[in-house]
Amino acid sequence: MPKSKARKKAVYTPPQRSQQVKVSPRWLAPTMVTAWIIGILWIAVYYVAPQTPFIGDLQNWNLLIGFVFIIFGVVLSTRWR
Repeated sequence: MPKSKARKKAVYTPPQRSQQVKVSPRWLAPTMVTAWIIGILWIAVYYVAPQTPFIGDLQNWNLLIGFVFIIFGVVLSTRWR
């Protein structure tokens, strides 16, 4: 019986994984949670007391500032291991 001319495929071998476990820096989790809390509180204070001296001057920019803090916390959470 003639041998097949089909090429045999090499067996898949997955790449070796690093033996080191990646660890987050110690400052990451507290900074992430603090950013979320500041963002939520900033927006809450704007809605509860919009005439506060510094917050009243910014008007609707307060929403942007609050969401920037919240988004910063979310971006940090993607780095957390």
